[in-house]
Amino acid sequence: MSSTRNSIFRFKQFEVDQTGCAMKINTDGTVLGALSDAINPGTILDIGTGTGVVALMLAQRFPNATVHAVEIEEKAAERSSINFRNSPFSNRMHLHACSFQQLSIDFPHEKFDLIVSNPPFFIDALKNPDEKKQTARHADLNFFRELVDFIIDHISPIGVASLILPNETALMVKRLIALKGLFISSVINVRSFADSQVHRQIISISQIEKTASEKDFVIYSKQKEYSEQFVNNLKQFFTIFQ
Repeated sequence: MSSTRNSIFRFKQFEVDQTGCAMKINTDGTVLGALSDAINPGTILDIGTGTGVVALMLAQRFPNATVHAVEIEEKAAERSSINFRNSPFSNRMHLHACSFQQLSIDFPHEKFDLIVSNPPFFIDALKNPDEKKQTARHADLNFFRELVDFIIDHISPIGVASLILPNETALMVKRLIALKGLFISSVINVRSFADSQVHRQIISISQIEKTASEKDFVIYSKQKEYSEQFVNNLKQFFTIFQ
């Protein structure tokens, strides 16, 4: 990944213009885009797409999939729509400028083989005075209840939903999932360094009961040097990796 101008990032197969977006491209999103997995998904949904980077990464990874994305914040929706149109995957990408709740009303029977989200996760925290950043970063418990209900209604029988969350939020969502009769199929523990505490979890959810797999994902091998694991998973996207 490289910056061509202040607000534009160039990936190997696409560009992302972040102009006007409260939440910029970040490690959480790109790790989610690289690690979320499903078996030959035909339909993908990115909830809270922001700049559109995760949806674009998934379109690159799954060339036979149709990719939908929802974004409630007006400026981000406009920008991600432009990024989709300017990408080589434009004929397979669809932006819905609405909430996932509204998407469910508009398309009540739509099913997805892969649902992903890097959702707002600061719960009961001091709100950011910037309204756009507040929308992008903050959620309440009811938000996650509605998100889990959406997954129940819109995941295909063999589908997977992957969320990247801080530890405490991940624990809360796991409890909601168990109450709703869904299952955790895998957990990826994200660490900055091999000896660091886990600071994010990617939890994958399905309707199929099985023993959940669990593994670590380490971002850095040392200060300012990405781990071999990170490079291997992100090199198909980032221009800094050959």
